Amino acid sequence: MPESTVCPPFRLGESRFDQGSFSGRLRHFLNVIDPRTLFVSEKHLNECMKLLDQFKNGTLPPGVTNVQLWEAQKIKQAIIHPDTGEKIPMPFRMSGFVPFGTPVVVGLLLPNQTFASTIFWQWLNQSHNACVNYCNRNATKPTPMSTFFQGYLGAVSSAVTIAVGLNILIKKAEHFSPATRILVQRFIPFPAVASANVCNVLLMRHTELSEGISVLDDKGNVVGTSKLAARHALMETSLTRVVLPMPVLLLPPLVMAILERLPPLQKHPRLALPVHSMVCLSAFGLALPVAISLFPQNSQIHVSELEPEISAATECKILTYNKGL
Repeated sequence: MPESTVCPPFRLGESRFDQGSFSGRLRHFLNVIDPRTLFVSEKHLNECMKLLDQFKNGTLPPGVTNVQLWEAQKIKQAIIHPDTGEKIPMPFRMSGFVPFGTPVVVGLLLPNQTFASTIFWQWLNQSHNACVNYCNRNATKPTPMSTFFQGYLGAVSSAVTIAVGLNILIKKAEHFSPATRILVQRFIPFPAVASANVCNVLLMRHTELSEGISVLDDKGNVVGTSKLAARHALMETSLTRVVLPMPVLLLPPLVMAILERLPPLQKHPRLALPVHSMVCLSAFGLALPVAISLFPQNSQIHVSELEPEISAATECKILTYNKGL
């Protein structure tokens, strides 16, 4: 079968998959979070970067296939920050989000949490999220560290306050049986994490609402700066951050409540933690690509939804903006 029917022609800086459909975005982000890229050697990374430079300069050696070029771009994009050109630390890459984040999710969902353990796991989760956000930020414009710390403190504060507050309410609820109380406590992390994620996005990116973001025409030219497009971008990103923890923090408690009643786990209670960890890993691995695939990273908006000065500045009816991840 000819290669062109299996793999599309290589396009530098573009996605291999159609970003206009959910399935295309899902396949794209499954590539982005592929944990195998965590094990790429320095030598192989340099070979990939050299190959892409040769393609860019028109000096590509004969025999190089589209598959090799797409794979080289995948590896570079997984490891190197597009704006700074520096390597992203392994735990904070998108490809490391699931393997490094799963132990934290397991900790968040442990039964019989104390106030101290609740605070610790919420703090650790938001600390990891904040570092991932910072290391994968848009670095075309300098972001003051004060903005980063503002988002970090806001996220940690909201997560801890909601989690501890709900724990107190449940412990004071006398009509709950002990078994029901333990089950309900397992669901506490979701509202705490979801609200903290939204808080983190709004605090980290609130300057976009006041300054606006760039909107581009169909040729990639900047038409202007729009605050309304910024509002759309933040709404889409916030929705993604609410959807992401749903299966991660809601499915494992339900699954474990069923599995813990089965004879194998009742006979061998020590198996509960490894089984719990595998359930969390599976849910996390499923949730991340689905959540970030809900909207294209480069979203489109009709000029009628933007400021009048934007409409007057272009004849193009559909403009594009980068919503971020």
